[in-house]
Amino acid sequence: MKRRVAILISGRGSNMAALIKAAALEDYPAKIALVISNRADAAGLEKAATGGIATVLVESRPFGKDRAAFEAELQRVLDQHGIELICLAGFMRLFTAGFVQRWHGRMLNIHPSLLPSFPGLDPHGQALRAGVKISGATVHFVIPETDAGPILMQGAVAVSDHDTEETLAERVLEVEHRIYPDALRLLAEGGVRLEDGVCKTATGAGSGNFLISPLAG
Repeated sequence: MKRRVAILISGRGSNMAALIKAAALEDYPAKIALVISNRADAAGLEKAATGGIATVLVESRPFGKDRAAFEAELQRVLDQHGIELICLAGFMRLFTAGFVQRWHGRMLNIHPSLLPSFPGLDPHGQALRAGVKISGATVHFVIPETDAGPILMQGAVAVSDHDTEETLAERVLEVEHRIYPDALRLLAEGGVRLEDGVCKTATGAGSGNFLISPLAG
């Protein structure tokens, strides 16, 4: 039985589209059952509807600073659709500790840096100012602290001396589109466990190839 997934968005839904595309495969262990946005102008809502995915608007603005009331309505919608797993994809809203604990081990987020480096806003600018030679993206479980949950999967790209925030973001986005569906697959298949705040996976190490930047000689 495929796990029922909700994707939460606030904008264009780029990673949402990658997840929907992956889940269309017959052997994918999850079904994108619902896309929820907290913004009526989120372009991803139309993309999801065009792809035949149910969409719901739960606007956050009317709730003001009352996050608990917003989350109660959000939870009602999730329950109504029988959602088992949540993927955040550009969802620009912080959750209370209570909501996060309710979805502990079942809610993923993706961040465009190799966490724990460069959390929060402007990760590409942070990376370039630090002069790193490798950057990338991280899929992690959501905990009350921002961008600090157990890391499920990471993908890396080389950073060029000529990179701008825009060019780096473009390459990292390609990595995001690859690793988010793979991470959700692992979780939906039951190939993930959390031990003392660390994520362990049944698949073990990756390809065994190194990504080294810059190359010498």
